Amino acid sequence: MHKIDFDLIEMTMDVMKYTIDRVSATKSKIGKPQKAEDLKALVGETVTPEGVGGEYAFKMWRKHLVKAIVPIDHPRHLAFVPASPTRAAVMFDLVTSASSIHGAYWMEGAGGIFCENEAMTWIVSLTGLPEGAFGVFTSGGTAANLSAIVTAREHWRENDEFKNEKGLIITSIGAHSSIKAMAKVADVDILLVDSEDVLSGEELQKCLDSLSENQRKRLFAVVATGGTTNAGIIDDLDGIGTICRREKLWFHVDAAYGGGALVADSVRHLFNGIEKADSITVDPHKWMFSPYDCGAVIYREPELAKKAHAQEGSYLEIFKDEGANGFNPTDYQIQLTRRVRGLPLWFSLATHGTDRYKEAVERGLELAQIAGRMIDEKPHVELVRDPSLSCVLYRRIGWQPEDYREWTYENHRRGFALVTPTKWRTSDGFETVSRFCFINPDTTEADIEAILDSMK
Repeated sequence: MHKIDFDLIEMTMDVMKYTIDRVSATKSKIGKPQKAEDLKALVGETVTPEGVGGEYAFKMWRKHLVKAIVPIDHPRHLAFVPASPTRAAVMFDLVTSASSIHGAYWMEGAGGIFCENEAMTWIVSLTGLPEGAFGVFTSGGTAANLSAIVTAREHWRENDEFKNEKGLIITSIGAHSSIKAMAKVADVDILLVDSEDVLSGEELQKCLDSLSENQRKRLFAVVATGGTTNAGIIDDLDGIGTICRREKLWFHVDAAYGGGALVADSVRHLFNGIEKADSITVDPHKWMFSPYDCGAVIYREPELAKKAHAQEGSYLEIFKDEGANGFNPTDYQIQLTRRVRGLPLWFSLATHGTDRYKEAVERGLELAQIAGRMIDEKPHVELVRDPSLSCVLYRRIGWQPEDYREWTYENHRRGFALVTPTKWRTSDGFETVSRFCFINPDTTEADIEAILDSMK
């Protein structure tokens, strides 16, 4: 199966044609999920002792399986945090896979890692962190957040007083779910400030003042958010950073979604204070137009991450030898084996230039404002809060939670749009509302209008 034959050449041509058609398409359909048993009935057994053959397997993919997915780059996919990789990035993702690069160590992957580092240098420059700050690409925000907090915890435990203590971190209830999940994996406790809106320096200080002596001893980090997933809210990074510096706490900023907006002149001031961070998470597969999966973690002092994450083993010693001298990404995050996830981003940046990135992000911000104005003008819907970054929360007046769910499923079933409900905290609890998140610059005002009108 590793030999080159005519069947392989033919299959390669089929795959390339499919890729060309996909990359050059100007319109695509929103697929819909099907039950596993229904897909099984359509395609039959595909993994067998003798194999079904590439031609049959690829036919089943094109005929049935691809129709059961929702393309993340569809202009009416406005749920969760979608993605819109550039065509250049998608094409180079194919090149990345075909090149079989192991991106853990410079000795094996120097050319690819060099390109990743070029892209990383640009991302770091957006943050305002001082010279010497740097980062690596990860599988996503969860891996980036975990890598950062493990680094912070290990640095904290360099003090013998804390070696046997279970650490504690503070964040807000508006923080991404991965912060809570990451705390479990890192085996640290988490204290949530009861605010889904902007976490201010004043609120953080009140929280610190209320800690018991034991909690204050165990506290080693604060996690602020640079663009919440639910509503695009940016915490008071400047105020929180000042307090963390004074209290000698690690300051981590989760900007997995919002970090792309650092390139946008119109909102860059909202991130003032991010330059005070000890670590930052940014997901290029969200608002930097890379394919999944591509996250990034940046450190003010990368050597602290290296102390926490560099793996040791007799089979790894050669990678640290002077003859293999170079930057080893695996030393700065939790994964040993890694692909060069930043390579498609590098190619897209090299192809289009950073000014085009700025324009594309500004368009997402503009679409959110346009949607906000449309909602204000329509009698059957109303804004829950002003748009923030590219997120818009709004309600259909008179609807109950089940109405939002049925509307979502109906639009999905007919291949029209994917817009999902969320919850927003009110004085009486949590209210079910609808939500837009604009990433794709190809989304049109007509798309927004049609989605809103479908709620009548």
